[in-house]
Amino acid sequence: MTDLFAHNLSEHRALFLQLDALCSPVQAAGRMAAQALQSGHKLMFCGNGGSAADSQHLASELTGRFIKDRRPLAAMALSTDSSALTCIGNDYSFDEVFARQVAALGRTGDVLVAISTSGNSRNVIRAVEEARAAGMQVIGLLGRDGGALKAMCDLSVVVPSQVTARIQEAHILIGHTLCGLIEEALGVA
Repeated sequence: MTDLFAHNLSEHRALFLQLDALCSPVQAAGRMAAQALQSGHKLMFCGNGGSAADSQHLASELTGRFIKDRRPLAAMALSTDSSALTCIGNDYSFDEVFARQVAALGRTGDVLVAISTSGNSRNVIRAVEEARAAGMQVIGLLGRDGGALKAMCDLSVVVPSQVTARIQEAHILIGHTLCGLIEEALGVA
């Protein structure tokens, strides 16, 4: 049996030593998200698989609490409504499952957090296109080279790794940091 844990830990450490380069875009993303919430707007999160789980996790940190008790903040994950996902997927296509929700629920001033480890998820790209059409700002939590989404987002935070699991580990650190930055900006941390 190989020492998989030691290998994964080594990859994780090597990647996380490179994340200092992301301080500026992460800070900017925190400001963008906090300003939207302070102005009475909402955050919408979308992604597939592990990124869908991260979307739910981060939205719940904001509607619930992250560091300490505070008022709930307007955040939602577009991956949580199985009826919407299956209806849209069946009647239109899987490419539209997030875009139609953004078109229905997104408003100018809201922020979409688009999570994709490849930066090329077609349904996330379509959600970003709809968000842009609605006058929303877009934060991309991406991996690899950022893919097509890198240029489509107002602000892209690209984790420089080719390994999906390591990218997702970095995304949750970045997501938790965004939650903390939001609470700091709102004066509740």
